[in-house]
Formats: sequence, C-alpha cells, structure tokens
Amino acid sequence: MKNKFAAQLYTLRKEISEDFPGVLKSLKEIGWEAVQIDGLFGYTREEIADTLNTLGLRTAGIHVGLDRLNNDLENVVAEANLFQTTEIICPYLDDDMRNAEGYIKARKELREVVRKIAPLGLKLGYHNHDFEFHTKIEGEFALDYILEPSDDVHLFPEIDTYWVKKAGLDPLTYMQKFSFKMPILHLKDMTNDGTEDFAEVGNGCIEFQPILQWGERNGVEWYVVEQDYCTGHPLVSLAISLDNLRKMTSNMTN
Repeated sequence: MKNKFAAQLYTLRKEISEDFPGVLKSLKEIGWEAVQIDGLFGYTREEIADTLNTLGLRTAGIHVGLDRLNNDLENVVAEANLFQTTEIICPYLDDDMRNAEGYIKARKELREVVRKIAPLGLKLGYHNHDFEFHTKIEGEFALDYILEPSDDVHLFPEIDTYWVKKAGLDPLTYMQKFSFKMPILHLKDMTNDGTEDFAEVGNGCIEFQPILQWGERNGVEWYVVEQDYCTGHPLVSLAISLDNLRKMTSNMTN
C-alpha cells in the first residue's frame, strides 16, 4: 500500500508558485511516491512533466475546474496524457452554482465531458466538499445526484474524508456505496479539539485504518493526502501525515 500514497499539491500552493520543481524534489526526498496536480502556477506542462519523470514521481490525477473542462478540454486532455494519468477531477463548484439549479447544470455539463473523454481512455471524477450535502435534489444529496450513473456515463467520486465529516456524516459509512467505483480517495483529517480545523492525517479525530482497509478491498488505487491549511510549513505537515500512514499500515491486514 505504501506505493499508493500521493500528496495533493493544493497543500503547497504558495510554495509551488515560487518553485514548483523544487517542491517536487522535496516531496520525493520525504518519501512520496506520487502527487496530484492542482494547476501549473505559471510553469509549462512540459517542464513539470519532465521534473516528475526525472524524479520518478507518478501523477495521481489532475484537478481541473469546470470552466476549463467546458472551454479548454483539448489542453486538459493533453496535460493528462503528458502527466501519464487517466483521471481528471473537477475539484469544486463556484459559489453561484451551489444550489439546486447549479447542481443540475453541473451534472449535465460534467456528463457531456465524460462522453467526450471516455473514448480517449480518460475518466472524469468529482471531488466533494461539505456544501454538496446542504442541498437535496429529488430527495437525495446534491453529491449523490451529481454522481448518479446513467447507461452511458460514469462520473467517479473522489470522496474527501474531512468534508464528509464536516457535513455531519461518517466518512466510512458514506463511501461504502461506492465500492469499486472510486479509484482515488482523499485523506484529510479534522482536529479533535472541537474546532473542526484541518489536521495532519492520523493526528485528528478520523479513524483512517478502517477506511484504508475498506479501500484495499474495494478498488481504491490512490490515497491522496491534502491539508487545506497547516499551522506550520506544509512540507512538514505532509511528512507527518506520510509517517503516520506508514505506521498505521505497517501491520495492517485487509
């Protein structure tokens, strides 16, 4: 399992805007096997792909906003191919779309993207926050409405453990409906002091070992660690998360 852990680069957005290749080198030195890309921050896709290849870092999907999916899909596909990943994930919806009308529109647009990229061997996913649980459409959470499969379209879930917890649900219980439908799982922890802040994985209140055991039994290919805000340097937080994950999985059985 240790080869399935990836760092979400949104955690390091300030640092990579200053030195993207240098941050990738630091992540490799810490021991990360892969990264999930969340924008290029002024660097060319060729430069970042070359750095990844040189370091031996793999890509566990790329996060791409709905606007680019709708209006710049050719370049998005080129980036996915260059980074040697088949997973493209819509990371969120803008504020003005976080309502029933917006979710209905988003589902339609995301399904159109799936129809365009599936013949190219690419998959599209959707990453949740807590706000998709605040609206119901046709009696179900907006997240379930967006992800509902049809005969010709499958949009995979990229469930985020923190945001499910923030919405008042149990992450493990909620994700069980997505057995063998979720290639990428976001591991994000919540402080156990009642503030509901972000914490290093393993240092908060979410029990990750049963989540990881479920993932190994149900087709998860990548466990991506993200920490939206860190009290110290993000590289230190990611190192703590990786160390904790290694400890909790060292003697784990499925």
